[in-house]
Amino acid sequence: MQQRAKDTRLSVIEGAAHVFAEVGYGNASLSDITKRAGVTKGALYFHFTSKRELALAVIQEQHALVLAAGAGIVASSMPALEKIIALCRMFGRQLLDEAIVQGGIRLTFEASAFDADISGPYQDWIETVEQLLRKAQDEGTVRTMLDPAAFARYLVASFTGVQMVSNVLNARSDVLRRIDEMWEFMLPAIEADAGA
Repeated sequence: MQQRAKDTRLSVIEGAAHVFAEVGYGNASLSDITKRAGVTKGALYFHFTSKRELALAVIQEQHALVLAAGAGIVASSMPALEKIIALCRMFGRQLLDEAIVQGGIRLTFEASAFDADISGPYQDWIETVEQLLRKAQDEGTVRTMLDPAAFARYLVASFTGVQMVSNVLNARSDVLRRIDEMWEFMLPAIEADAGA
């Protein structure tokens, strides 16, 4: 794909992400998306055959952005438990700053409207947290009796709920504080000095 076509495709995805984030999948129209993206309907249809295909592309791009931002944290030299906390804060920051992430997350919650399997990004996140928790146990910062797989599922569910409630109550303006509070409750339960 030539650079111009790649740029147009990304413009369509970004425009769609803004519209999906603002009005949701059901209320989004392709006309609104083309206006927001600054492209013609022909350009949109060159890249995407339907609103559903476009929604899936937004989710895919959102996941790619989160993975790219998280890769630096995972590869860093900080302790594993700090990496998990940093990943949550990074994702929270993206929910505030990145329209593609905002649109992708809203679409994730509305996936039943367009019959999409959106489990992949959640599975990736759960597996990453589980691996980091095992490393944290090896480093001696997390209780050895903690089940990393169970806690990884719990953490992802908790984070999802925290950011969703923050969005409902105040458009995520306090999401970073709520993520910090989540960790204030969780850390005493999992840190090595809290138990076996």
